[in-house]
Amino acid sequence: MPDLMTLVDFEQLQQYRENNRIEAKKAQGGLPHSIWETYSAFANTLGGVILLGVIEQADKTFVAVPLPDPEALVREFWQKVNDPHVVSENILSPGNVQIVPCQGYRVVAIYVPKAGRSQRPVFIGEDPVQGSYCRNGEGDYRCTRQQVSAMLHGSQKHRRPVGR
Repeated sequence: MPDLMTLVDFEQLQQYRENNRIEAKKAQGGLPHSIWETYSAFANTLGGVILLGVIEQADKTFVAVPLPDPEALVREFWQKVNDPHVVSENILSPGNVQIVPCQGYRVVAIYVPKAGRSQRPVFIGEDPVQGSYCRNGEGDYRCTRQQVSAMLHGSQKHRRPVGR
C-alpha cells in the first residue's frame, strides 16, 4: 500500500487540483453523503485520495479548512465502510485512513486503492447497477449497465444479481 504522505504532499496542498485521482470535500458538517460515490468510483477505476477538510476554491486550488472533530469523522467512516447496506466492499486497510496536519489544520486523508478484480464492482446500497460509480476527470458518474455487467463478469464471485 502506498503511504499517503508520498501520494499527497500536504505542505504543497495548494498546488493540487481535483482530477481522476484526488477529491476534496469540505466535511465541516460531518461525513458527506457523496463520499460513497467517490469511494465507489475510485475503487472501480484507478484508485485515489479523498481529502476531508479541504475545499476547492474558485481558482481550483485546494485550501484546508477546520474540521470540528476529525476523529469522529474517521470513526463514522469506518463504521459505514464496514456496513454492507452502505457499501458493498471495504477494500481498505487501517493505514488507508489518516489524520494529517495541513496548513495549520487536521485533514482526514483516505486512500482508496483500485479494487481487485474479484471485488468489483464496489457499489453503494443493494443494487450494483444503481450504486456503481466510475471516475472520469474530476467527477464521479454512475456506471452503465454494460460496465457493471463487465465488472461482474470479470469477478470471481457474483455477490448480488444485476438489477432489473
